[in-house]
Amino acid sequence: MAGTGRKRKRAASRRNRQSENDDPPGEGGADEAAIFIAETVSELAELARRHELHLLNHLLAMAQLEAEDHLRRRRKLS
Repeated sequence: MAGTGRKRKRAASRRNRQSENDDPPGEGGADEAAIFIAETVSELAELARRHELHLLNHLLAMAQLEAEDHLRRRRKLS
């Protein structure tokens, strides 16, 4: 019986991977989310910098770089 449970899990995980790539209606997609995150995190990083929250500023700047890197990689694929 344990074997059939594993098969179901694998099938479910395949479905989950597919649904991650398919954008739900009205969501805007991963690229739009990355643009929004990059812009928003940039403002938050600036706020943290002004208040000398060094670690928080660094983490937010890293999140901004990650979002921008996602967009650069997507553009290269297009």
